[in-house]
Amino acid sequence: MKRMLAVLALTTALVCPGLAMARPVTLTTTLKNYGGNGAYVAIYLTDAKGAYARTLWVAGRKAKYYEHLSDWYRATGGRGAIDGITGASVGSGRTLEVSVELADALFDAGYTVHVDTAVEDMRDAPNEIAVPLTKAASGQTVPGRRYVAGFGYRL
Repeated sequence: MKRMLAVLALTTALVCPGLAMARPVTLTTTLKNYGGNGAYVAIYLTDAKGAYARTLWVAGRKAKYYEHLSDWYRATGGRGAIDGITGASVGSGRTLEVSVELADALFDAGYTVHVDTAVEDMRDAPNEIAVPLTKAASGQTVPGRRYVAGFGYRL
């Protein structure tokens, strides 16, 4: 019995790593000093064909405002699917830093990380950021179009 368990453990160790390897990825979103209320932020993935794949994080807890994160909301089929984790909205000039687990197979496979933002009584910024999910882009920061001063991820 011990021999069979040892063989099973060795076989699993050799076969499974390629199937389910995941790595922690830190997502960092720094907002500009825009002088308004806290921003709702949706960070999500689309696949190589542009189809919604997964929500990584949503900042802002009141679901009634999710429709203002319009590209993300539309991508989820209007359900505002929260398969990621949620937290409080992000204040002007603040930085949101979250850690998520992403499968190795997603990197360099045509996936894109998107960031949508919305601020109460101000214009919404759908698809404010769209960056390819590649190992080479790790550690680089890109500017947003409206509320985001910079966004990047680290492996």
